[in-house]
Amino acid sequence: MTAPNLVIRARQVVLPGSVAPASIHIKGDVIAAIESYDSVPESCELIEADPDSILMPGLVDTHVHVNEPGRSSWEGFATATRAAAAGGITTLIDMPLNSIPPTTTLSGYEAKLLAARDQCQVDVGFWGGVVPGNSGELAALFKHGVVGFKCFLIHSGVDEFPNVTEDDLRSAMPELTRLDALLIVHAEVPGPISRTGIPACPGVSKESTAGEGTDLEVCPTRYETFLASRPRAAEDEAVALMIRLSQEFGTRVHIVHHSSADSLPALREAKAAGVRITAETCPHYLTFAAEDIPDGATEFKCCPPIRELENREQLWQALADDTIDMIVSDHSPCPPEMKLPESGDFLAAWGGISSLQLRLPIVWTEASRRGFSLQDVTRWLCSAPAHLVGLSNRKGLIKIGCDADFVIWNPEKEFTVEGQALHHRHKLTPYQGDKLKGTVEKTFLRGRKIYDDGEFVVEPCGVLLTK
Repeated sequence: MTAPNLVIRARQVVLPGSVAPASIHIKGDVIAAIESYDSVPESCELIEADPDSILMPGLVDTHVHVNEPGRSSWEGFATATRAAAAGGITTLIDMPLNSIPPTTTLSGYEAKLLAARDQCQVDVGFWGGVVPGNSGELAALFKHGVVGFKCFLIHSGVDEFPNVTEDDLRSAMPELTRLDALLIVHAEVPGPISRTGIPACPGVSKESTAGEGTDLEVCPTRYETFLASRPRAAEDEAVALMIRLSQEFGTRVHIVHHSSADSLPALREAKAAGVRITAETCPHYLTFAAEDIPDGATEFKCCPPIRELENREQLWQALADDTIDMIVSDHSPCPPEMKLPESGDFLAAWGGISSLQLRLPIVWTEASRRGFSLQDVTRWLCSAPAHLVGLSNRKGLIKIGCDADFVIWNPEKEFTVEGQALHHRHKLTPYQGDKLKGTVEKTFLRGRKIYDDGEFVVEPCGVLLTK
């Protein structure tokens, strides 16, 4: 083997199956060897992690709304990927909506690639979209490099990305199965939301409740009003539908940002029966509880909503038993004024939480206090998301032949979240003032240090992952 050009070593390296001292030998962009801690060739550049720090694979975040082109005032590739690098993320996958045009046609995808070029601090891949009538576009999008396709079963919040019905899915899913392409699903259906009678979702007509709705006084500044407007049944019925369709068509299906604990038994049963279905959840569902959200605090609004404490703890149990496979950010930013902070109107405010940069410390803070391990966190944040999008031969593992993507971080060092220190475009965050454990120190992308203790040390060198 030719000599490496760089060695990174640490006393705690998260390897497949162990956490141990090791020296990682890097040749060019990739991991060339994994050797003992003391194995460092002469005249080779050496970077050493502090004794208390962890060397882990670069994080992979498969659920990020960058919004460029078209809504770059909400977020853009330059700012989103800076936040990613500062959070130890070396690969993100951009969602197909909130940009204009959306990534539902080949021309829309080409516009997305043009917008992203030469701006990215980290490697970036792309989801395509399934909307009514675009089944004929799916093969070309997949051929040109999207990692899979997203659909909504309810109004998406933006008119240019309409939701699909069961009939639309019956048109699209045979093509997705033929391509062996993954379908990721915003799993809420309109019926249970409509029946609440609470006007909280655009594009969903309200039915006469006739005793089916809520007795709650509709006060738009109260979080419990918003929570009642997005009942668990909307998710539960959607998950049941997708299990049934996945089983019928043999399509790979992934449930995004799952929040309802009531659906977990159905997911467990389906996975045990061999249905090709997986699921993710997000840091906000694992950290916050509905009972603690103040009235008017619209920075906490997201869809599906943050639910009760008992629901949160069942999500953690589902991670423990692999019913839920991974934790992604669902970074869904908007200008602060769209959160309506002055009125505190939960029903009218934009739903979405920006946490791209904070995903590692949020998850580690909550996971470590529950007794989960570094191996668990690495699986949820690195290897499982990489596997989901077909990148496990390159990303998410410290393994010979994989890209030399790493994060060095201190698991015990605490910090207080200050929105102005975050690198995404807008600074409003429900984590403001929270004390978190786990400080990112350095991030490496394909063997190049891109982030170092608060500084971005190279020009954008991320590549667009288009197969």
